[in-house]
Amino acid sequence: MSHGANAATSGPAAQPLPAAKDPAVKEQRVTKQRLAVSAALDELDDFVSTQELYRLLQNQGVSVSLATAYRILQSLADDGLIDALRNADGEAVYRRCAVTGHHHHLLCRNCGKAVEVEAPAVETWAARVAAENGYTDVAHTVEIFGLCPECTAKKAAGLL
Repeated sequence: MSHGANAATSGPAAQPLPAAKDPAVKEQRVTKQRLAVSAALDELDDFVSTQELYRLLQNQGVSVSLATAYRILQSLADDGLIDALRNADGEAVYRRCAVTGHHHHLLCRNCGKAVEVEAPAVETWAARVAAENGYTDVAHTVEIFGLCPECTAKKAAGLL
């Protein structure tokens, strides 16, 4: 599904949202709204903004406020249950990824399609550059923006 249309546009690399993983934080209550948000994310293939997800839930007849949707998405991201990025416009977008470990994304800047990629060469390069400069406890994010095969074909046919 491509409900995250235009979630990722061209421009500087997406920035990860800060995570607040604190082991002292208690587990979240399981509410109808939290279950509905989680279930909706399970059905989506692409990154989606809070407002896009809110509209989708409203169209499905789910009663959840926009503020609650924001809180639930941030909580799921903080708990490491979904990926959260900032697109080129600075808007937070979310997705449940199949890969649970550290990974990167290819993002279509036209339709928002996302593909998860593991990049061992990037990991090696990042560790080497950090060590060469005396940095420790480093983290990084790499998001690659372009046109997916379908949008590339549309562009070649003059439909974009």
